[in-house]
Amino acid sequence: MGLDSGSSHFTDMRSTNTDLNIEECGNAMILKAYPIGVLRVADNVNGEDEGKSRIEPYVGLEFDSADEARDFYCQYAEHVGFKIRTGQLYRSRADGSVSSRRFVCSKEGFQLNSRTGCPAFIRVRKRDSGKWVLDQVQKEHNHELELAGENHSPIVHQRNPSVTRSSINVSHRPKMKLFEEVDNGRPCPSGVISFKRLKRGGGEGECAAEPCTGLEFNSANEAYQFYQAYAESMGFRIRIGQLFRSKHDGSITSRRFVCSKEGFQHPSRVGCGAFMRIKRKEFGSWIVDRLQKEHNHDLEIQVGSNRKNFAASKKFIEDVSGGLDSVDIADINNGIVTKRSRENNIGSEWYTVLFEYFQTRQAEDTGFFHSVEVDNGRCMSVFWADGRSRFSCSQFGDAIVFDTSYRKTNYLVPFATFVGVNHHKQPVLLGCALVANESKESFTWLFQTWLRAMCGCRPKSIIADQDRAIHQAIAQVFPRTHHRFSMWQIKAKEREFLRTMSNEFRYEYEKCIYQSQTNVQFSTMWSALVNRYGLKENVWLKEMYEKRECWVPLYLRGSFFAGIPIGESIESLFGTTLTAQTPLREFISRYNQGLERRREEEKKEDFNMFNLQAFLQTKEPIEEQCRKLYTLTMFKLFQKELVQCYNYLVMKTYEEATIVRYLVRNCGNEDEKHVVTFSALNVNCSCQMFEFEGMLCRHILRVFNLLEVKEIPSQYILHRWTRNAVYGVLRDAESGFSAQELKALMVWSLRETACKYIESGTGSLEKHKLAYEIMREGGNKLCWQR
Repeated sequence: MGLDSGSSHFTDMRSTNTDLNIEECGNAMILKAYPIGVLRVADNVNGEDEGKSRIEPYVGLEFDSADEARDFYCQYAEHVGFKIRTGQLYRSRADGSVSSRRFVCSKEGFQLNSRTGCPAFIRVRKRDSGKWVLDQVQKEHNHELELAGENHSPIVHQRNPSVTRSSINVSHRPKMKLFEEVDNGRPCPSGVISFKRLKRGGGEGECAAEPCTGLEFNSANEAYQFYQAYAESMGFRIRIGQLFRSKHDGSITSRRFVCSKEGFQHPSRVGCGAFMRIKRKEFGSWIVDRLQKEHNHDLEIQVGSNRKNFAASKKFIEDVSGGLDSVDIADINNGIVTKRSRENNIGSEWYTVLFEYFQTRQAEDTGFFHSVEVDNGRCMSVFWADGRSRFSCSQFGDAIVFDTSYRKTNYLVPFATFVGVNHHKQPVLLGCALVANESKESFTWLFQTWLRAMCGCRPKSIIADQDRAIHQAIAQVFPRTHHRFSMWQIKAKEREFLRTMSNEFRYEYEKCIYQSQTNVQFSTMWSALVNRYGLKENVWLKEMYEKRECWVPLYLRGSFFAGIPIGESIESLFGTTLTAQTPLREFISRYNQGLERRREEEKKEDFNMFNLQAFLQTKEPIEEQCRKLYTLTMFKLFQKELVQCYNYLVMKTYEEATIVRYLVRNCGNEDEKHVVTFSALNVNCSCQMFEFEGMLCRHILRVFNLLEVKEIPSQYILHRWTRNAVYGVLRDAESGFSAQELKALMVWSLRETACKYIESGTGSLEKHKLAYEIMREGGNKLCWQR
């Protein structure tokens, strides 16, 4: 699923559980509340520490500088029991100055194993006056805090207060604003609002209504129409933001409608914080529980316009498959529903910079490829790959990672990469892209373009996000490719779901996921789990079970993934050199820097492979065989399996004709048992290590040892893991690739070799003569001459 950027990801932390004074006035109800920003000085009611107040973060708190805000949050964190770090910063599009900063819990994100994706944070925004105001806050953590007991608050120095704060005694949280009178002096009722009362254009007999906290609607669709009408009268446009679902049954519990300029995905967006959130009540009606009216941009009020009342709106589909999305939704105009043109999250200035880079690269690299998606005459997504990446795909394009790490954060650059694993187990670039929007059309175009650039070499497997648009695009373009979900997404959703579950449930859940050995066993354990805890109708669990082949280890082990671990998140190829926040002026230089660093690492491994030799640890002939064939990295992995195989006992359990079965058991752990099956043509193990990683496991090697096999059959040594992988995978291709794919492999293998001749032959005149003579002699053998 896609991430909305900007403020739509964060909930307004003003409490809905405030102490209000309520007066009944006829059929209307007026709520009296304290203004935003009034906070009880809880720990200073006795006048201790004069001039200081012990407070906790709240929306509206002001600071002289961003550093002061950080110091405040740091002190607060120390008292509560967690640590902080500096998160994202946002810059003004006008002058590039920092306009807002985020300070987050140290366990935010998933880059390290110690992090849990904690959502706690504060965000401060710079005002025109130079002050920094806290405009977003999330206090809840998804992990245990270090301090137990009372929740102390930090000491904050006041700045010349005009009123002695210690005399104030109100509730801990800032209060809702006092309801204003609307409808020409009449108070806005807190009961269900009639949509017919709304004014859109000044019709007689109609009264204008503004959104206010506590306003009720019969349906979410009615609330959407109301906010749409209000936006028209005020001079801004809206779109659908986040929706929130119940953890119990998956039903929608609240929705956010945001200003169209919310977020930063597009240059026209300025991170506007205006929104209205509605929450579903017990009996099906919806109530406005959070509201922000202020915009950070000019409104486009059309005075005296004769816009007609619209009578239709996009209907809300409140089931697991839908809800209005924040992108690619329908425009509603005069009762006619028309599809909005696809959004483009790439600023126009990017195209100019990239095309200049592409022209430069094409002059230097004849194998450079780039393509641009065009939609209704507009440039959309961009894809590019240099000759080295295209050749690498001919070698290592069997298992790829479609890395869209930019979606984890509020991104400025929707930069995605295609990454493979080379014969040293290093990540290798197979193509780059800027994604216009997260629609099926964009991803379908991108995958088709990648396939065309790589001469039709289809991967056996692909690791990509659990996103409906991506999943559908993969199924369309790579119908026989096994799609595996990105682990960072699975882990994040698991943490959110398991946070409310008991320890017993977590144990049984993880046992079902990670210890099931057969399809029947997994289905049985899963059914027992959801039935025991009454989760049979849970929407998230239903969806995950239906897509079990994309994330459960049992269903992944039978497909080749080049040994990319199932339970670990994958490191970005460019690391911190290139992120979703990289500014345009630095993008190309950082891209080249990160790519050069990775390719230098590959050159070092190549050098070590040809100049160093690993030590043998056994006297087995197959160890010497593999030392000569495998790269250093792969030989060490093989050697580990070979050494470990001596810890297993083998017992023949079945034999008929050419089929023989062996039970291989760990001497130190009797519960670890595997079945190795031999036939006339092949051998396989129940652990499926060869199928998943392309290397024989210790269980098969133990049986080989027992049967005194002196040499591993050639079909069990994948060419992609050998020293000669740099010359392409032609040996494997002879029996497993189409004629088109085989030709592509030969083209890139020869082109890469020719490039090496050119690079070496231009070093000096003598080397040029030598390289020329070698190629001329080869040309004679290939009958170049007529």
